[in-house]
Amino acid sequence: MKLSREEIKMKLKGWYLAWDKHDLEKVMDLFHEDVFFENWTGAYVKGKNNLRKVWTPWFENHGNFRFLESETFVDELVQKALYRWVLEWPSMEPGYEDKPEIRKGVDVIHFKDGKIINKLTYTKTTLEIDNMRHSLHL
Repeated sequence: MKLSREEIKMKLKGWYLAWDKHDLEKVMDLFHEDVFFENWTGAYVKGKNNLRKVWTPWFENHGNFRFLESETFVDELVQKALYRWVLEWPSMEPGYEDKPEIRKGVDVIHFKDGKIINKLTYTKTTLEIDNMRHSLHL
């Protein structure tokens, strides 16, 4: 099953809204059962159920986050999208706990059978707090 460019854009729009509402189950709806997710540290998870287990604590403990779409590129032919985002949330950086923090990154998203099969996340190595850049800590 191949999605049209418009179908990909509509699925991603619903997905962004689910993130905005912090609705983990709606976020998970767009993932393929065999999804491969790699985060910005290089850690990865295989399988939808495993991804849900990994993300559940994050959704429960970091409920005051939001992703803002900077831009999205869609390639219908190869069923891929590039999603550039900004993450705003309370910082966990030492000395800046709970101050507003901004991180910027990109997700490379591959679709298979109308679902996300690969989500590869990349982020800048700096974050912003109080309009100042800081090195990202692992």
